[in-house]
Amino acid sequence: MQSWYAIFPKNPWISIYVWVVFCIMPFYFIIHTLSLLQISIGTSLILLYFLSHYFSFNSKSGLLYMWISYEMVLNIAMTLMFGYVYLSLFTAFFIGNFRNPVGFYIMYGLHIGFTIISIVAGYFIDIELFLSQTPFIIITVVGVVLLPFSLYSKNKREKLQGQLETANERIAELIVHEERQRIARDLHDTLGQKLSMIGLKSDLASRLVSKNPEAAIQEIKDIRHTASIALKEVRELVADMRAVQLKDELTRVKQILEAAEIEYEIVGNGLDISLPVLVENVLSMSLKEAVTNVVKHSESSKCAIQIEKNDNEVILTVCDNGKGFNARLDIAGNGLKGMKERLEFINGSVQIESKMGTKLIVSVPLTITHQKGNG
Repeated sequence: MQSWYAIFPKNPWISIYVWVVFCIMPFYFIIHTLSLLQISIGTSLILLYFLSHYFSFNSKSGLLYMWISYEMVLNIAMTLMFGYVYLSLFTAFFIGNFRNPVGFYIMYGLHIGFTIISIVAGYFIDIELFLSQTPFIIITVVGVVLLPFSLYSKNKREKLQGQLETANERIAELIVHEERQRIARDLHDTLGQKLSMIGLKSDLASRLVSKNPEAAIQEIKDIRHTASIALKEVRELVADMRAVQLKDELTRVKQILEAAEIEYEIVGNGLDISLPVLVENVLSMSLKEAVTNVVKHSESSKCAIQIEKNDNEVILTVCDNGKGFNARLDIAGNGLKGMKERLEFINGSVQIESKMGTKLIVSVPLTITHQKGNG
């Protein structure tokens, strides 16, 4: 069940305080009449309206349309009796959040029709009152016409965007699954038969050692030859599996930042360094994850990327001028947990500073590189 404040429309460019004013204003209109009967009737209508508005947030299907219909009737009554048309904006915002297109267009059309008819009738009932409010009435009518359709279109775009992202994630999962299947088939075809042959020949050689040493030696030679062929095929298979290169990932990162209209700067000597394949893969994935978080969560306009190498480690730094976040609380989200786990696998680390934006620092030791060079 939603909280009581859910009756206020959620919109980023209209503060809740504005809607509180809209709630208080009808009482001013009613008390201004100085009639105890009208004050009682008006107060009852307002309370009934907000009660209906509250129940509409907790209803589904037919009951939802029933409560919206009650709101329209109460809007008409408030307009004709007190010249107060502004509650129709609450109903308009709620209709804009309808998911069912048929229900939306029906209630949207009815709400516009009833609002305009009640306003026109109001001019005939009390022309002086309505003439004094004409500018505000025009604004209300424009809101009743435009706001539901605008909200409905916005929600529809967000839904389609969500479906697109889900589809892309599913496609990525299927690609990974297919690649794993291909690797499994290749390994099976490459190693399966040869390892079986090595096992059979090993058994045969063990039986021939005492009976026919020369035949056993020949079998051992065949085993070695088969193992050499298998090793060569595995190396060829691994060579065909393209690793994620840092320079390629930087190219993709530039495209992502340009598409998000975020200014970027790439500095340092990261493009010229030579790294082990595993280290380069982890750095590339960390860079991709960091920039993805900048685009999705930071609300920044600038991003700076620096890749540098010293005698002991490679350091990747990604800075933005966004809203920042609580690194201690959010480390489990935004893909940072996975990044941390991958870095720990190669003895790397990640640090996050969130002051006037976010600064992410990835450090990877070059111990493997030095060992290779000294060997």
